[in-house]
Amino acid sequence: MNSKIYKLSYSIIFILATAFLSGCGVYSFTGVAITAETLSIQTFYNDAEGGPPDLSQTFTNKIRDYYQQNTNLTLVQDDGELQLEGAVTGYKLTPVAPTAGRDNESGLSALTRLTITVKASYVNTTDDTFNFENKSFSFYSDYDSNQNLTTVENQLIEEIYDQIILDIFNASVANW
Repeated sequence: MNSKIYKLSYSIIFILATAFLSGCGVYSFTGVAITAETLSIQTFYNDAEGGPPDLSQTFTNKIRDYYQQNTNLTLVQDDGELQLEGAVTGYKLTPVAPTAGRDNESGLSALTRLTITVKASYVNTTDDTFNFENKSFSFYSDYDSNQNLTTVENQLIEEIYDQIILDIFNASVANW
């Protein structure tokens, strides 16, 4: 009987401690421990050749949304305690899976890879340990070369941006 009471007591203490720690902003289960209260994310510029004209605006909106959903930071226009800025610097299509056979005299590939590169700078005005400047983040997604790029481009960009944003988030506030 006593072991059941101890187990129940430990369970209740664990639940209360977890609720307290995650609720007060000391720690969250995303691995983010932030003492700052404000964040400013400037519009990322489009320095990439090619790609859709709204490439940088799409990235800026997605990264702002991601930080707001995964932290308790208040997004401010300028001079946040945490500051993030940068540019989309690369948008590149590359053939990656050449097809075999004698009928392929034209050198077509079965897959094409879309690679997007973003350079970001991060400043933490309360703790400069994790600051970085012009750090390059890149990711890619492959698609069937028989598909028209315009039909899959938005989906590819979304997949690539999701990974790049996660990488920037981890490099800045998640401390991974």
